[in-house]
Amino acid sequence: MKVYIDGQLVDKSEAKISVFDHGLLYGDGIFEGIRIYNGRIFELDAHIKRLEDSARAICLELPMSLEEISQATVDTVAANGLRDGYIRLVVTRGAGGLGLNPYLCEKASVIIIADTIKLYPEEFYQNGLDIITCATRRPTPASLSPQVKSLNYLNNVMAKIEAIQAGTLEALMLNEQGYVAECTGDNVFVVRDGVIFTPSISAGALDGITRRTIMKLAVESGYEVREVYMSRYEIFTADECFLTGTAAEVIPVVSLDKRTIGSGQPGEITRELIAKYRALVAESGTPVGV
Repeated sequence: MKVYIDGQLVDKSEAKISVFDHGLLYGDGIFEGIRIYNGRIFELDAHIKRLEDSARAICLELPMSLEEISQATVDTVAANGLRDGYIRLVVTRGAGGLGLNPYLCEKASVIIIADTIKLYPEEFYQNGLDIITCATRRPTPASLSPQVKSLNYLNNVMAKIEAIQAGTLEALMLNEQGYVAECTGDNVFVVRDGVIFTPSISAGALDGITRRTIMKLAVESGYEVREVYMSRYEIFTADECFLTGTAAEVIPVVSLDKRTIGSGQPGEITRELIAKYRALVAESGTPVGV
């Protein structure tokens, strides 16, 4: 495997960063997770734009132009001969002192990893996930906007630990007011009476790129989509529930906190959107040329 680090493609065994890098010391940096389908990078421009937005939000100066980052991403995928897989694009603050001061970091570092991924076994896409509500809350936007894809994911990691310890693969996260924000790495949708609902980004949900794609596909298919403040009650009493995310794609949820959702099987609208999403990603995106 070849990994891109600061202008060079190096073997995986040679991919190293400084122990003084603030991304390692403080989680000071940003990232994007991007998918490769059928030799194309899905929504590359949207991911690069979101990376830029995250950088601006935390006063991180990107060391390359957006065009250069995009080309480096394509080159990394091509160097690994991938037609289907996952890209982790990381920008760290760079090496600096042991203190918090980010202005002592001379230059940010860009790291691009391209590999295969399987977040959930295929059986869960067919039969659905059972999930729980975790005690760990989504951080308040007053501390850091949920739209920033920060390297500090410890909050999400702790929520994932709760899920695994409870015998599930995913957990629902609430905000400080008790409204649904998102899951540990995925956006949440429910269907009731043919209408599709998803938590508003002002409730703490990431404005996910897969989220946006599904909302667009749903509207094009004739469904009404509403962004709302959502409680667990709306999920307990929904006809259908599903999650979306770059790594997860679109996956059904059939129970929350031991309450069966709908029929207890993936719903008709969920299955329709899964099929439409898979058809879209198979033929869309930036060509890699491998």
